[in-house]
Amino acid sequence: MKKMKMIYLEVLIMAVGTVNAAAPFGGEADVKYAKHLWTSMVNESYAGEDAIMSRPYTGQHPHGAILDMISGPINIDGKLHHIIIKRNYGGPGVSKDAVANDPAKYLKAVTVMLKRPGYDPETQDWFWVKYKADGSLDTNPAGMMLAGKIAKGKPKGCIACHSAAPGGDMMYLTN
Repeated sequence: MKKMKMIYLEVLIMAVGTVNAAAPFGGEADVKYAKHLWTSMVNESYAGEDAIMSRPYTGQHPHGAILDMISGPINIDGKLHHIIIKRNYGGPGVSKDAVANDPAKYLKAVTVMLKRPGYDPETQDWFWVKYKADGSLDTNPAGMMLAGKIAKGKPKGCIACHSAAPGGDMMYLTN
């Protein structure tokens, strides 16, 4: 009987610990910040109908068949941050020319890296987010919002991939 109580207690502790453990990403604060970030991006013409666009180029997994990317400063609540925005295009008939002529038709997602001082020194203070084409937050297959420290500590995902970038700055694009 004592052994049964001990096993029950261990299972209970594991379950409670799992339920109360802070998610590595997609938590309430990260989701709120990501929504505010999208508004800032629209206000600065980095997102939305009038978004500044670069020349489309051939992409690769996991981003999309065709991409365009911009990098620069963004004002969020009176503070300048460095942002990298990659728009991911796909679908039937997608090509560099098709995207250049009608980007909204082919836009599938917008992935963002935002330098956010003090956010996460282990990942060079990058805040990661993936939006759907309409600006709403995307989710992973488990339903977690893709905002914050996306898949930190996992073998796949934003942070794992960008950790392999040359230069130790997690950027494949350097300014």
